Amino acid sequence: MHSKDRSLVVQFRQKALSRLQSPEELDLPVRFARPQGRFVLAVTALVMAAASFWAFTGSVSSKLSAPGILTRAEGSYLLQSPYSGQVTAVLAKEGQSLSPGAPLLQVATEQGDRTVRVVAGGRVTSLAAKTGAVVTTGADLAVLERLGGADDPLVAVVYASGAGGAEIRVGAAVDLDVQSAPRQRFGVLRGRVKEVGRTPQTPEQIAGFLGDARLAAQFARQGNPVAVLVQLERSSATTSGYRWSTEGGPPYALDSTTPVTAAVHLPAQRPVDWLLP
Repeated sequence: MHSKDRSLVVQFRQKALSRLQSPEELDLPVRFARPQGRFVLAVTALVMAAASFWAFTGSVSSKLSAPGILTRAEGSYLLQSPYSGQVTAVLAKEGQSLSPGAPLLQVATEQGDRTVRVVAGGRVTSLAAKTGAVVTTGADLAVLERLGGADDPLVAVVYASGAGGAEIRVGAAVDLDVQSAPRQRFGVLRGRVKEVGRTPQTPEQIAGFLGDARLAAQFARQGNPVAVLVQLERSSATTSGYRWSTEGGPPYALDSTTPVTAAVHLPAQRPVDWLLP
């Protein structure tokens, strides 16, 4: 280092030491924070206080989405053939209501012609057998919807996941997006939870109620679900006879076996409950 540079360093050090040792510097006030800093601190404290108040006194609502189907409260059953042979006559049609023991098909067997009769009264929702078809014992012939009365109302059966079903309460409001009634035009169908299943259902149990193994496999695709019975709200002001989020709903009646997607309103929760065990 040049002598000139060393001289400058020494002079700088001497000036710095003299300032530190000067008693005049001890009389200067200490500035803890600028006014802008105090304002930010005050706003932060206010926001935290408001958030704490909301966490304890506010509430947050949520909805659970689950697939389902429109049906009757007593469900449907699958009628299977008690005979092997060829179908020679179909004695009913889809949509027809049959009384218990009513004839459904004629089957030509080795022992002669046999009549297949319905086990319980109901409405034929699906007819698989056709004239000329060859059937075996146990073959699926038809699905019949059980009817307790001629004017039995429709219900929706919703299949929620086991964890989600535990949160659903009887009486909860339900919004149903009906496949045959576009939501953009007619809104949603209104209902209330009437019953919540106690245990998850197997595909076999679902098929036993709906009379349709294919639908059962679809509803149980993500695991055994809980069945939730939804009572539809009635209305004399709509063509369908049920209440919708729009004024009139669709200008036609609703059919059973129509797929729906349900949005079940869950109980409101305080935000602080999310933090508590």
